[in-house]
Amino acid sequence: MTEIAERAAAALDDPENWPEDPKEAVARQRLLADRVRTEPLDAEGVELVCGLDVSYGVGDTELAAAAVVLDARTLEVVETSLVTDTPSFPYVSGLFAFRELPPVLKAIEGLSLTPDVFVSDGFGLAHPRRFGVASHLGVLIDARVVGSAKSVLYGRNTPPGEERGSWTPMVAGRSEIVDDTFALAEEGAEVIGRTLRTRSRTRPVYVSVGHRIDLEGAADLIMRVSPKYRIPEPIRHADRLCGLYRKEHEAGGAAK
Repeated sequence: MTEIAERAAAALDDPENWPEDPKEAVARQRLLADRVRTEPLDAEGVELVCGLDVSYGVGDTELAAAAVVLDARTLEVVETSLVTDTPSFPYVSGLFAFRELPPVLKAIEGLSLTPDVFVSDGFGLAHPRRFGVASHLGVLIDARVVGSAKSVLYGRNTPPGEERGSWTPMVAGRSEIVDDTFALAEEGAEVIGRTLRTRSRTRPVYVSVGHRIDLEGAADLIMRVSPKYRIPEPIRHADRLCGLYRKEHEAGGAAK
């Protein structure tokens, strides 16, 4: 078992990580949020990148979590891990990590390779308590994690330019639009992510720091692993793996 797999197993086994009450979960988030670190990330130096995604079955009574490792140079899949589980935490906005991270950690535990960076289909610092699922995962296993989401959970932004690579900041607090850029209206307002156009004239994605990376490096990496489609390749492959499982599982259930 790799060191990262051992960390995932240890995080799963610690009952303090998995409170059952939403109020206790919020308190746990606030405690762990102080452990988030920002470090420079050289996107060009990343060799293995792992996409993470979670998919729900009919009625949300079962979910599948996938971890798919890609060669960052060729974007070829080099390893996959898929697990299924039953959610044990309620569906509460801002607390998805307590519902979805247990199966994600099990999927990571099943990897024989150690990725340089994980890319999570979710947010990191772009979260009301600055501790979305990408940050939560990074802190639990002390790994580099980028958050790349398909829609906005928290924060304000303006649309970036239509060309690939265009971006605008996502900010916390009140903001004003001046000449298509942000004027931070509140003293101390903070940049919590980027609205990034990975494909020209297509909806952007929303990138934020998870853990042990910086925002510029995170955005550079997302651009590097999104050469053709809107969704970064690591997440796209993880989503596809979950979808294939769900399709086969539901088809098998219908046959019975």
